[in-house]
Amino acid sequence: MTSAGDTTSITGRTTDTQGRFLVTARTNHFVSDARTGPAEAVQAGELLLSSLASCSLSNIQLHAEERGSGLTGGQAEVSYQRDPQDPTRYAYLRIDLLLEGVDQDEADVLVGLFTGSCPIYNTLRRGGHVEVAARVREPLADIV
Repeated sequence: MTSAGDTTSITGRTTDTQGRFLVTARTNHFVSDARTGPAEAVQAGELLLSSLASCSLSNIQLHAEERGSGLTGGQAEVSYQRDPQDPTRYAYLRIDLLLEGVDQDEADVLVGLFTGSCPIYNTLRRGGHVEVAARVREPLADIV
């Protein structure tokens, strides 16, 4: 588990299939496809949506347990729409939550606690500092 000030990194690399990538997070490995790739594996935008679903549900579940809310389950449907005037951005991100075992007032409190404390949500909502750097190296020689 990471804490404030900790740095978390993942790695990704190309594969022999155009538009397919191998991503590694800690000891977990999974395949991701580009939007223009084979379209068999999860795509980058879907990974973004997945992180919002996971963060929202885990955050709400934790706060509900701390508060003794009686939450018995939850679902998140997270979506985006690509901006028709600017395809380099999303026109919106939407998180629709279905919370079971609590009334609407408690659900609103739990959502407020989520939106007040989730770094993924807040970075996307506010915009954040993003750095990009590139290095180069010569291709590795084929081993015969």
